[in-house]
Amino acid sequence: MSHEPQDVTVVLRAYADGDQEAFERIIGLVYDDLRRIAHRQLGRARFGQTLNTTGLVHEAYLKMVDQERASWEDRSHFFAITARAMRQIIVDFARKRSAAKRGGGEIPEELDENRVAVLQEAERVIALDEALTNLREIDETMVRVVECRFFSGLTEQETADALNLSLRTVQRQWMRARAWLKEELR
Repeated sequence: MSHEPQDVTVVLRAYADGDQEAFERIIGLVYDDLRRIAHRQLGRARFGQTLNTTGLVHEAYLKMVDQERASWEDRSHFFAITARAMRQIIVDFARKRSAAKRGGGEIPEELDENRVAVLQEAERVIALDEALTNLREIDETMVRVVECRFFSGLTEQETADALNLSLRTVQRQWMRARAWLKEELR
């Protein structure tokens, strides 16, 4: 991530203390990082031109601005929350694509290879989201670790900091979550 964690944390705390202009400063500090996270998520989701990095960052921004009084603890926590927002946007997009595949009230049209790939990817994203929802019933911490590591691209240490866990706990939860998801998605 490009900026010093202290810089972002100071501005996040100013926002939490009521400085309304601080959110704009936060976005200025982390915009490149948000684009990197969005690009990483969309790289996995292969939705092509219909959902792009800039669009995902802007949708996440709007989702974050709509929150009443967010209390982000620090830079890592902010990125963890942002990753969750981006995940929700991608899943919503995938659900819309999947509904369109099933007809969605439209006249069926011939499918080309790119459209088939996008629809298959939408189904994969929905399956992952459903698996994470099921995992949340078993262990909320594992889901939060997956969101930080997989969706946000945080390191193990950044994830530990964001979730206020030990590094060893994050490593153990990440390993367990990947094994569980692999089995669930099989």
